[in-house]
Amino acid sequence: MIKRALGRSGLQIPPLTFGGNVFGWTVDEAGTYSLLDALVDAGLNFIDTADVYSRWVPGNQGGESETLIGKWLKRTGKRDRVLIATKVGMEMGPDAKGLKPAYIRRSLEASLARLQTDHVDLYQSHKDDPDTPLTDTLGEYAKLIEAGSVRAIGASNYTAVRLSEALIASERHSLPRYESIQPEYNLYSREPFESGLQSLVKTQQMGTINYYALASGFLSGKYRSASDAGKSARGQKIVDTYLNERGFRILKALDEVSEDAGCTPAQAALAWQIAQPGITSPIVSATSIAQLDELVKAATLQLSRDQLAKLSLASDWR
Repeated sequence: MIKRALGRSGLQIPPLTFGGNVFGWTVDEAGTYSLLDALVDAGLNFIDTADVYSRWVPGNQGGESETLIGKWLKRTGKRDRVLIATKVGMEMGPDAKGLKPAYIRRSLEASLARLQTDHVDLYQSHKDDPDTPLTDTLGEYAKLIEAGSVRAIGASNYTAVRLSEALIASERHSLPRYESIQPEYNLYSREPFESGLQSLVKTQQMGTINYYALASGFLSGKYRSASDAGKSARGQKIVDTYLNERGFRILKALDEVSEDAGCTPAQAALAWQIAQPGITSPIVSATSIAQLDELVKAATLQLSRDQLAKLSLASDWR
């Protein structure tokens, strides 16, 4: 599988990133091992997780995803065959959040222990911390990179303005820079990325690993009427958010393109993203090998110029 450069980090990643938020949530331990083995075999060897995954599940406290990945790494000895990205900053408990140096250091130690590894390939600020000076955060990351426990750093959920400020601070103070950004982006949700971040990442040669690549499953074509709300726990929210004139227009275009290209709507939606300027590797998840097989095919699917244009026109937000 052809790999792509993640900014100027030196990391070469596949055109799809696997979202590890499902591990310890909708995928159990045995399922996690099966999916990770299949991912490596398929060449989708970039795994994105976070310390907070999956704290939102009743009975969980956070760290469940990292723990399962760590058990798999120890069990298989495949650390050198995967790239691991994790994050810091979301609330893990009372007074346990943000991007202050001491908290970053403590959080990374905990993540490394759960992952059972001595380094992470990409360490990301999960969200902006306006109460901590950017130079304090970046200065701590510099120490971690120098120590060898982090290879590169990235940001998630930053606005274009704050990301630009961080890049300026890095250059001005000779500190490591964020090599990637992790925003929401898909055929339906285009404006937040395209209205500011896209031009910035292109100019600064950054990588983009976007989340909600399938709009919580809407772009798979699974939800087409109000009666489909019962198809999943988040079905009602999906129906309320996406089933409108624009959403139906996007689904129609996906149906036409997927039929023409001999693929599924989900594969077409992902192939469109992979082809967009500034996008490096959309984040996708699967809970079964069958779903994973569909994603693997999407990673190598190339739509024609006309097919890409049809999807772009149908989803235009301007």
